[in-house]
Amino acid sequence: MSDFEVHDPRFGGFFMGNAALEKLAGGFRWAEGPVWFGDAGCLLFSDIPNNRIMRWSDGAGLSVYRQPSNYTNGHTRDREGRLVSCEHGGRRVSRTEVDGKVTVLVDRWQGKPLNSPNDVVVKSDGTIWFTDPHYGIMTDYEGDKAEQEIPCQVYRFDPGDGSLAVVCDDFACPNGLCFSPDEGRLYVVETAPMFAADAPRHIRVFDVEGGARLRGGEVFYVAEPGFADGLRADTDGNVWTSAGDGVHCVSPAGELLGKIKVPEVVANVTFGGRKKNRLFICGTTSIYAVYLNRRGVQWP
Repeated sequence: MSDFEVHDPRFGGFFMGNAALEKLAGGFRWAEGPVWFGDAGCLLFSDIPNNRIMRWSDGAGLSVYRQPSNYTNGHTRDREGRLVSCEHGGRRVSRTEVDGKVTVLVDRWQGKPLNSPNDVVVKSDGTIWFTDPHYGIMTDYEGDKAEQEIPCQVYRFDPGDGSLAVVCDDFACPNGLCFSPDEGRLYVVETAPMFAADAPRHIRVFDVEGGARLRGGEVFYVAEPGFADGLRADTDGNVWTSAGDGVHCVSPAGELLGKIKVPEVVANVTFGGRKKNRLFICGTTSIYAVYLNRRGVQWP
């Protein structure tokens, strides 16, 4: 099929001949941060420059979930099913409670404001891991222009005791992140500085020690053309990452297995659908989806 580019024979078994790439909706300025709500049967995602969170479902189509949204970017769900969001405008990580109230989880490091939290994942122990580059404060397009007061770092927040810890501080600009299925690895994207020709743009992989610390950090994969941004893992440990020409599927050993060709630059992806085998894709101005012969690591 023209939607798929096979680089390794294994990838041939990951898609079906009668399941093509579908465009679900369009008209956005920069679609990002997709998260699937299985109990509600809907996808939420950010349209960052338009300062809104959108909702899409098979039955109801497209609607606005929240506007203004504080220029939210990445989203996930916690172990109780609540929405956890990275806000460029609020320079914080927030949680939407069951009654719709928004709770601020963390917005400062050592007394100084965070930069602009970008992407977030929740570990099985309930801890919240997120990246904090400066993209949202560089201009007024995806947030509010402001002074950067702290380095760009990767954090672990424990909502149980309120503690915040830096788990990695040697990134120029950390971006998307995801755990391996057994949570023994953490993949973190480096995409900065955005405007430097020789800037590091790759995915790094860390070993997670004791559930709370990172070790290693070697380069796992370089997505070309363009660069990686958001990523997710399937149940076999393959990593599905955004790139300039679509979505790249990478084995746990860092081998490119194949590509899903998308007509727009892809920012982020997530697995969803009733069987968690539908990959939702945030293109620049549109949302796409494709059914795969893979299941994503996602809860619930």
